[in-house]
Amino acid sequence: MYCGESRGTDIDHFDPIARNPLRAFDWLNHLLACSTCNSHQKRDQFPVDEHGNPLLVDPTAEDPFDHLLLTLSLGIYSPLTPKGKATIEVCGLNGRGLPRGRMQARRVVGLALRAWNEACEGNRSDEMLEHIHTVREQPFADVCQSMLRQAFSPGADVVFGDSLDLLALLRKPELREALLR
Repeated sequence: MYCGESRGTDIDHFDPIARNPLRAFDWLNHLLACSTCNSHQKRDQFPVDEHGNPLLVDPTAEDPFDHLLLTLSLGIYSPLTPKGKATIEVCGLNGRGLPRGRMQARRVVGLALRAWNEACEGNRSDEMLEHIHTVREQPFADVCQSMLRQAFSPGADVVFGDSLDLLALLRKPELREALLR
């Protein structure tokens, strides 16, 4: 839920039991996390602002992309808000080789989307579906989500300057529909 590496093995209490024991069995307080995020990064950390409001992005109630910007070429998150800053720091989102994994995910997603397009042009629907599954099964699903969002953002031609063909694909309604189903 935090790093996106897709190795969820632990259940994290978003609002730690030590802070709020009444949320111990609250389903919305249980998040799938990798053991590194759960035991070594976030642990019982739960920063709050001066009014007592949580400073971590709650992925059950908020869109993380409202608070975080993924620089696709570097695989690094930048904060857009104080919540984004705290989330990056507490969860270590730019450490542990995560940027490198995100950069690799971007390459794999790009290859799969280009292969999807070739299969689409050849009217090979089984192959198209296979390439969509390849994208969906990649670790770092946040990379594909970010690519889809940034394709329509101001400056998208700069973000995808080294791969304008990929930008055109990400803007195709049929591809977006297939990915977001």
